[in-house]
Amino acid sequence: MSRSRLPPLNAIKAFEAAARLGSFTRAADELNVTHGAVSRQIRLLEDWLGIRLFLRTSRNAVPTQAGTELLAEAGPALDRLAAVSRQMQTRARACGLLQVSALPTFAMRWLIPRLPEFQRDHPGLELRIVTASTPVEQFRMDVDAVISGPSRQPGWVGTRFLGEVRLPALSPDLMRKCPLRAPADLERHTLLHAATLRDAWPRWMAAANVPDLTPARDQVFEHFYFAIQAALEGLGVVMGPLALISDELRAGRLLAPISEPALGTRGYFVYALEASNDAPAVATLRNWLVAAGSFAEAEFATYLSANCS
Repeated sequence: MSRSRLPPLNAIKAFEAAARLGSFTRAADELNVTHGAVSRQIRLLEDWLGIRLFLRTSRNAVPTQAGTELLAEAGPALDRLAAVSRQMQTRARACGLLQVSALPTFAMRWLIPRLPEFQRDHPGLELRIVTASTPVEQFRMDVDAVISGPSRQPGWVGTRFLGEVRLPALSPDLMRKCPLRAPADLERHTLLHAATLRDAWPRWMAAANVPDLTPARDQVFEHFYFAIQAALEGLGVVMGPLALISDELRAGRLLAPISEPALGTRGYFVYALEASNDAPAVATLRNWLVAAGSFAEAEFATYLSANCS
């Protein structure tokens, strides 16, 4: 059969869940999508097939005769696909491969720079890093582990491995041109924001007792790593999680001249599925992250003690 004649897989998944559960709402919950997304996928499948799959007069998701026939085939087919996928993942883990999801900025600025150390200590285990734009997307991915902020996800077990402290940071050149010694000095600066962390500056200014401070300018970037790069180029002051700018602080490419208030968060966690939480490869990754995070936190403390006013 030509693969071009196969129906869209996402539409089949939405249909199968709705027909099996008898509800578009419950199908949306199971698939971690909206009710509208399930409805659109089912309409897409009906248009593709040219036939109705659900009775439109029913309050529940009751399949038509055609829907019942499709469910009888789609359910087992998806089960077989899931089973062979699990078998392949098990073989991959046995061969020393872990799929790890991380947010882009964390992957770029903390995890990847430390991968050579991991590979040196664990040469038989390969980490394959994939990224997602939001934590919600991360937990939908087909991965062995997720590195993200605090979250409660059914079926996942989390371990905190790295704290996070946020302080204003700027380039040495900008510090010379426009000194930053106290929170009030931010009135003369451009504040750099990330769209994914819009509450960072307001929370810090509230803690610093300057909630109504108006900066010279605000500049918003789509991702935090853009804001960090802008700070390195001297465009303004970034509200920097020290974990993600630690290399720049140690090298003197960025400065964090104000030590208080140090805005703490719940930090970073590594999550694994309950079924594989005790697997040797997953445990190796978790133990390495905990050790690396502890070392990084000690470095933060040393830097703050030696360099901040």
